Amino acid sequence: MCEMTHALQVSQPKVSRHLAQLRQCGLLSDQREGQWVYYRIAPQLPAWALDIIQAGSEGSAVVLAGLTKRLTTMGDRPARRAVLC
Repeated sequence: MCEMTHALQVSQPKVSRHLAQLRQCGLLSDQREGQWVYYRIAPQLPAWALDIIQAGSEGSAVVLAGLTKRLTTMGDRPARRAVLC
């Protein structure tokens, strides 16, 4: 969550709402670890759905590169975990 709000520069409730919708649709799965929730693409998705996600990723490569670059300014996870983000 912290990474997404930082990279996308949107509020935590907005990211939470969208992640919840993706989870309810079966596109994401989550794993809770204390106060942390880790999201990933649902492993049971059919190959055609994974192909669509991959195509979207490739089509948005420039945008994703910018978001990834923004994440590098966030620091490492152990330091963020100490302050809960």
